[in-house]
Amino acid sequence: MLSLYFKRDWNESTGNKLTDSWGHSTYYFETDPNGNVLRQIESYENGNKLKYDQDHFLDDYGGLSDQSLDLEEFNDFKIEKDEFEKAWS
Repeated sequence: MLSLYFKRDWNESTGNKLTDSWGHSTYYFETDPNGNVLRQIESYENGNKLKYDQDHFLDDYGGLSDQSLDLEEFNDFKIEKDEFEKAWS
């Protein structure tokens, strides 16, 4: 299976009282070819990082997206696997 990788800045409220005070965030996604999210990273201005995958898909701060990404909408946000893996580690 070929995975796709994306990075997108998020400068709006997450709607989560716990993480809203952390500042703006950058989201990283690994998806399958249909846009289903396999792994997700949320990296915040204050240095906090949240990571979600099939083994850890939910916690008090958020969770792995249960919605597929619109691959056409995310086309301009593609990144290489290495960039995603660096953020993941």
